[in-house]
Amino acid sequence: MSATRLLVLGVVRMYGRAHGYQVRRELLSWSADKWANVQPGSVYHALKKMDSEGLLEQVDAEPGQAGPDRTAYRLTADGEQEYQVLLSKALSDPSLNHPDLSAGISLMTTFPRARVINLLRHRLVHLEAEQRQAAMMLEEVKASMELGTPEHVGELYRLWGGITDASLDWLRGLIDRLVAGEYAMADE
Repeated sequence: MSATRLLVLGVVRMYGRAHGYQVRRELLSWSADKWANVQPGSVYHALKKMDSEGLLEQVDAEPGQAGPDRTAYRLTADGEQEYQVLLSKALSDPSLNHPDLSAGISLMTTFPRARVINLLRHRLVHLEAEQRQAAMMLEEVKASMELGTPEHVGELYRLWGGITDASLDWLRGLIDRLVAGEYAMADE
């Protein structure tokens, strides 16, 4: 999955129609260049690529100020479907990296509250399994030290467990905040 792809679709969807500079400016205001590595060139590339894939369509071009014309895009029906799939995956799939989850969180309010909670609960179940796996692996490493496994190898599983614990704490808190009614969601 590409955080840039999701973010560009999300911003075009948010505006109804948008040109590259508008998308870029919006994403910079979210600091997406820092947490998702969204660079100006990647925004324009994503727009053109998704236009060629039929996910976006050009709606008009307006004269650019001291530069080329600005082409405005809007989502097609296929683009809306792609957005729905990418956002659902970003919120529910714990195997995705930080930029993908961050993109999902930045756009989560475009979904109904119950849907976001359900997607995040799916992620929670998988993270709880990861937490158990990390603990089990640490115990296996401790047992295998008698067979020559270096002690410091256990730090890998402590790290994995610590990251998972922190992710679980944050995720449970987010779910609780959503259940309590925080954030204005798409269905409200």
